[in-house]
Amino acid sequence: MRKSIHFSFVVALLLAHSLAQAEVWQPSSGHVQVPIWPGAVPDAIPHPKPESAGPGAGRAWWPRANDVSRPTMTVYAPRDHNTGAAVVVFPGGGYKFLAMDLEGTEICDWLTSRGITCVLLKYRVPGSGPWWDDAHNRRVYPKVQTALQDAQRTLRLVRQHAAQWHVDPHKVGVIGFSAGGHLVAAVSTHFAQRTYPPVDAADKLSCRPDFAIAIYPGHLWAHEDEDHATRDETDLSLRPDIRVRADTPPTFLLQAEDDHVDGVEQSLAYYVALQKAGVPAEMHLYAQGGHAFGMRPGKLPIAQWPRLVETWLGTIGMVKAPPHTLTTR
Repeated sequence: MRKSIHFSFVVALLLAHSLAQAEVWQPSSGHVQVPIWPGAVPDAIPHPKPESAGPGAGRAWWPRANDVSRPTMTVYAPRDHNTGAAVVVFPGGGYKFLAMDLEGTEICDWLTSRGITCVLLKYRVPGSGPWWDDAHNRRVYPKVQTALQDAQRTLRLVRQHAAQWHVDPHKVGVIGFSAGGHLVAAVSTHFAQRTYPPVDAADKLSCRPDFAIAIYPGHLWAHEDEDHATRDETDLSLRPDIRVRADTPPTFLLQAEDDHVDGVEQSLAYYVALQKAGVPAEMHLYAQGGHAFGMRPGKLPIAQWPRLVETWLGTIGMVKAPPHTLTTR
């Protein structure tokens, strides 16, 4: 009898764990995620895996969304005051999963406390790449960037709802982390042509960000996948999928020099391209900080990065708050 009870208990625990893993990521109470596509998702992956929510790994625990095939957006209204600015947030995760809290809701909590509307995008992963080419031992990017489609669509939806959300349609920017930083660069350089068939009136609006913020971005440097012994560290060329234009939006870049996941060359390569194109850009490099620190870099100097962003937003005219009112966390 005891063995039977013990076995039933173990089975119940395993079933509960399985159900927990199968749950879809949900925002906190009071917030609702809304599908960004009213009908069929363009360039959908055939027979996608069911979406699930699961824990992250490493030095800090954080929830994540896995196998996202139905992208959504969640709107976070500004607290206390409203600057009129809005930011679409792209969590990172290597285009394999999304760090929805570490690089999502925690970022929204910070920005909304500064009077900025946040739109957290749960974009499609995987399917948007990068995929690993075993034959050539390198990353490859599909011809159709589904994450880019989701980003373009969301920017248009923010402008469509600008009056309803009390947003200035000329102050809509993006912020992204790691792979989300690559998505920041992608949407900042691919806005002249739509990457999907038009769906409704929103798709007549611009998807160009008015400003862009990339924090420890990845997948930008052309040589990141080459062998360390033979690659040219002095060549700061971008990947061919990122082509900086003269009308690429003003950009803020930040990275740690001890980032061993996405080396500092990622930010350097993008900064050089921005400078050559005459695009206003500000870059901050720190000796320590590693990768995927989000709003949790501890007592290191890089912990001041949110204040740097706030000041920068003031200098480019996206927020009106005077610099002395901007406080660190």
